[in-house]
Amino acid sequence: MNEALLLCAIVILLCIACSGISQRYGVPALFIFILLGMLFGTDGLGKIPFDNYATAEKLCSTALIVIIFYGGFGTNWKAAKPVVGKAILLSTFGVLVTAVLTGLFCTFVLKMSSLEGLLVGAIISSTDAATVFSILRSKKLNLKYNTASLLEIESGSNDPCSYMLTILVLSLMGSTHKYSFGYLLFAQIVYGVLFGIFFAFATLWLFNKLKFLTGGLDTIFMLAAVVMAYAVPTILGGNGYLSVYLMGIILGNQNIKNKITLVHFFDGVTGLAQILIFFLLGLLSFPSQLPKVLLPSIAIVLFLSFIARPIAVALFLTPAKASLKQQGVVNFGGLRGAASIVFAILAVTSDVFVENDIFHIVFCIVLLSMAIQGTLLPFASRKLDMVDDATNVLKTFNDYQEETKLQFVKLSISKGHVWENYKVNELSLPIDMRLSMLLRENKTLIPNGDTVLVKGDVVILCAPQFDEGEGTSLYEEYLGINHSWVSKKISELKLPKDTLIILIKRGEETVVPHGETILKEDDILVINTLNDAKIGQVSC
Repeated sequence: MNEALLLCAIVILLCIACSGISQRYGVPALFIFILLGMLFGTDGLGKIPFDNYATAEKLCSTALIVIIFYGGFGTNWKAAKPVVGKAILLSTFGVLVTAVLTGLFCTFVLKMSSLEGLLVGAIISSTDAATVFSILRSKKLNLKYNTASLLEIESGSNDPCSYMLTILVLSLMGSTHKYSFGYLLFAQIVYGVLFGIFFAFATLWLFNKLKFLTGGLDTIFMLAAVVMAYAVPTILGGNGYLSVYLMGIILGNQNIKNKITLVHFFDGVTGLAQILIFFLLGLLSFPSQLPKVLLPSIAIVLFLSFIARPIAVALFLTPAKASLKQQGVVNFGGLRGAASIVFAILAVTSDVFVENDIFHIVFCIVLLSMAIQGTLLPFASRKLDMVDDATNVLKTFNDYQEETKLQFVKLSISKGHVWENYKVNELSLPIDMRLSMLLRENKTLIPNGDTVLVKGDVVILCAPQFDEGEGTSLYEEYLGINHSWVSKKISELKLPKDTLIILIKRGEETVVPHGETILKEDDILVINTLNDAKIGQVSC
């Protein structure tokens, strides 16, 4: 027992150490976790005997619950809203098109049976949220035209669709299931959606009503609610992954108490779940079997990358007038990952007969996809001129504020600014704030008390970081073209008494508002509110 615990600790520490190597060389960290699992496995140096597919399926499915929930929880709905329609089309009908085309390829080119070919297509039809999020975050890779949000929504929401297709194909192949095919089709969609919405709002209501007497009980309560949101629809034949994903999106975009604590907790749990799932999948594999499936795996990867995925993307993004460059990045962002391998294990543990080694075929496909596409995604994005260096990709995640240390503030000195032509020692700065740096005509200066601020200067102010106190939160409100606040004075808004607009980002300008300030289209408002304060008449 003690030896096993020691081994677990060593593996976790190795995975953490390899994350730094991954960031330096651009290889997805999750790919390295799989390689470590292979290294410790039966065919590797560690010689750990592990071939229990049933146990691996249970452990990995449990880890997927947290990963998929947090994928929804971390999705910023405001950033994703302009592309949500395209993303949902890709994650539903796009998954179906990919599965069918790949199934036909496996049937007619690789000579699999029709249902077995369709099973392979269903298993690998989804893209991997964990891998996509990992690359975008680690490289701070924001993409033009909201493409980062498009990939995040698509990859986060298509695992439930792939799971549903896998279950349905296994049912057609004769898998003994207590539900009929028609009921399964109904239950997967309807129960997944209904229970996801129900548990989200029930959890939100209870979370704001309950008073947790001990610190940390709120995070345990949230985790229990997530598990329940998966278990209930799954018992009834519904799609538990769809349920927890919808629950995550709804809760992640609400003002809930102690949200920073929840973000930090699920950051850690999700990181551990990713280490567990990728390492365990590597441990379960037999590298000696990979040469036997290498050629069909390469063929499927090439078909996916250059035919199936581009057709699915073109079908749904071309009518939406997406540019060829954007479609190219979306094609390249179709990374396969852990969910596909978990669904392959599900097929192996079912009672259906398959002629091919589906687990190792899918495993090899995922390795090739992560190693090649994952490593080259940043390079391809820059070659296609799709990288947006002006904004931070972390803004597309709900935990942007929590991940970015807001210790420095940039302020532009425009004509007529109250600080224009004043010396630094003449400014009335708070006692714990410092003017730490000055940008003037592309030069960086360290100011002293006699430095005079002039028009065009950009000053960097430094102050102690604000840790969101219990009951309060800062968030951004974007004023789109149809927002009900556009062209109104702040004094005319029906804001709760505990809510205050503290800053307006207007293009390159930063505005400190007052009651007579008129709000304009494309303004970004920074709002300070109590968590239980409700903003009235918000219409985006």
